[in-house]
Amino acid sequence: MRTILNKKTVFWLLLSIPAVLMLSGYWRGTIDSMDMLHPTGEWSARLMIIAMMLGPLAAVIGPRPWLKWLLFRRRALGVGAFAYAVLHLIFYMVDMGNLDDMLAEWTMPGIWTGWAAMLVFVPIALTSNDAAMRALKANWKSVQRLVYAAALLTLLHWFWVHNSYQAAIIHFAPLILLWVVIFAKSVFSPKVQSKGI
Repeated sequence: MRTILNKKTVFWLLLSIPAVLMLSGYWRGTIDSMDMLHPTGEWSARLMIIAMMLGPLAAVIGPRPWLKWLLFRRRALGVGAFAYAVLHLIFYMVDMGNLDDMLAEWTMPGIWTGWAAMLVFVPIALTSNDAAMRALKANWKSVQRLVYAAALLTLLHWFWVHNSYQAAIIHFAPLILLWVVIFAKSVFSPKVQSKGI
């Protein structure tokens, strides 16, 4: 069982299960394009949050076998988040139906933040591979850190589109809590005194 789970293809299949279930419902006509918007957006946010939590979680609780297993697959989680964001965008465009209606509302806070999050997400996804890491060298991490901007824009998008804070806060709370814990540890942890003083 462990050998099967360690295969990349199996992990990708696991990440695709929600998409397969949603798309099968859409193709059967039991789910329309509007009903696809919320779940695809949520899955994108969930996978992004999980990927972002792994590093801080390792810093807080230390190395764990299951955490190392997930850290090794962090880039796959990020690319999965981007794939669900693409699905979210596709179904938004299908639901809107035409370019004029999309342009008419793109300046609304809930809409432009979604477009901005998607634009920030693109270079992150395109460089989430070994070839890009080798080509960019030290700059690779700078590109990947754009995920913080994407996360903030996603959170604002969620707030404004749904005019509700509860679901967004529930999803983002674990990540925010981890950042608070790490910040508190850096501020309040006892300083190591120099020897000979």
